[in-house]
Formats: sequence, C-alpha cells, structure tokens
Amino acid sequence: MSTTVSADGTRIAYTRAGTGPALVLVDGAMCYRGSSPNDDLAKELAAHFTVYTYDRRGRGESTDTAPYSVEREVEDLDALVKEAGGSALLFGISSGAALALEAVDRGLPVTKLALYEPPFILDHTRTPVKADYATRLDEAVAAGKRGKAVKMFMTEGVGLGGVTVALMRIMPFWSKLKRVAHTIPYDTAVVGDHQSGNPLPPAAWPEVKIPTLAIDGGKSPEWMRNGVASLAKALPSADHRTLEGQTHIVKAAALAPVLTTFFRG
Repeated sequence: MSTTVSADGTRIAYTRAGTGPALVLVDGAMCYRGSSPNDDLAKELAAHFTVYTYDRRGRGESTDTAPYSVEREVEDLDALVKEAGGSALLFGISSGAALALEAVDRGLPVTKLALYEPPFILDHTRTPVKADYATRLDEAVAAGKRGKAVKMFMTEGVGLGGVTVALMRIMPFWSKLKRVAHTIPYDTAVVGDHQSGNPLPPAAWPEVKIPTLAIDGGKSPEWMRNGVASLAKALPSADHRTLEGQTHIVKAAALAPVLTTFFRG
C-alpha cells in the first residue's frame, strides 16, 4: 500500500500493480480495496497496464475530511493521477462511473474513459428514486442508524426487493456494509439528479470529449441498460458495448478483454 494526499489534506490509500500505461479504477458505493470487484479486475489488467486501485475517502485505509463534496472526490482522483505520472486512463464502475464522468468533465487529465453501468434511472422502466431520498439518507447516517441507511440504499437506491435485503441482513458481509454506510450519501451526491426517471439534459457533461466506452451487461435490469445506452448517445465520442451474460456484478474475466482492447486501441 502507498498513500497520496488530496488537496484538502485527506490521505488516499492506493495499490499499484503491473506495468504499462497508467490505468486508474474507481469503485462504486461501499466498495474499497479488499472488498471490490475491481480487485480481480486489476489482476486481469496488470499484464498490460500499471493499474491503480484506491480506497475512496472515508473507506478502507483512506481518511476523510468534512464537509463532503463531489469536488473533493475529484481532487482525490487528481492526486492519484499525479502519482501515476500526470495523466491516466480511467475506468469507473456503478456510481464510480458517475464519479469518473464528473472528474473528466472537471478537467482531470484522462486520455480514455470506460464506464460500466452507472446507476442512472433515465426512464420509467423502474420506479425513480424519491425526491427526499438523499435527505432521509443523510438523517439516518447522522443518527448513527447505519443498518437503516444500508437498507434504504439497497431497496430505494439499488431497487432490490425487501425479502432479498432481509436475507442480506443476516449474512456476514452486512457488517462490512454498515462500516462504510456513512459514505453512501457521497455516492448519492455523485449520481446527482440522474435517478429521477427523466432523460439526460443536453450536454450533461459538456467537457467529456475524449474516447469513451459505455458498457452494460446483457442480463442487467432494463432500466440500467437503457441508462447506459442513453449515456453513450449523449457523449460525442462514446461507443456502447453490451457484455452478453453479465449482470451488474460483472465478472473480471469478461470485462478485462474489452477494456484492454479499448484502452490499447
């Protein structure tokens, strides 16, 4: 493990592996090194790239600094890209894809961008997130009700059924989720208004002009696939790719070859 320091003094822990062009992987909600799909993905990609995985602020071995803002998370990524040599390739998964979009839009020196299923609800193929969701989530976290916050995220944010979440609560990993529940509002802020069921506004990310690959899984929910397709159409230099047989919990062995071809092409 190594660390770098963000602009506001937050210490960001990261791991570097492999050789080749610098590639930074951005986790989604509640994930961090040692508890992330990007761990296996990094192993697959390390033969072709110098891969950076990191703990987003407030998770794993990274510190945190209040108050939170999306700009601060972009500064975390900027510090990591500087460690990587000043520019990098960038991949984000789930809400980490939304953060990657924000980072590039705000000027992060990235040469190519790949995104896997940002959780955008852009039509009515599923119930949109309620307008007061972020407020109620903040209240649960502030009251120390971490289990309630995770349950709210899983049911209202992710869209899982109540029975599924009830079963999750008796599983050993539930305690891991509660430990990072205070960061769920961070991902809510990153995703912003893009879970309202409304189409993307014109030029939602006007500065994202670099080659971009928007990827979804063939077995993922319709609303998520529709969101990825809409995103690809909205970006001027984006292609859309579907990985047949994959879900939101994508397998590294299926995703890595697609990323390798894109980033090396």
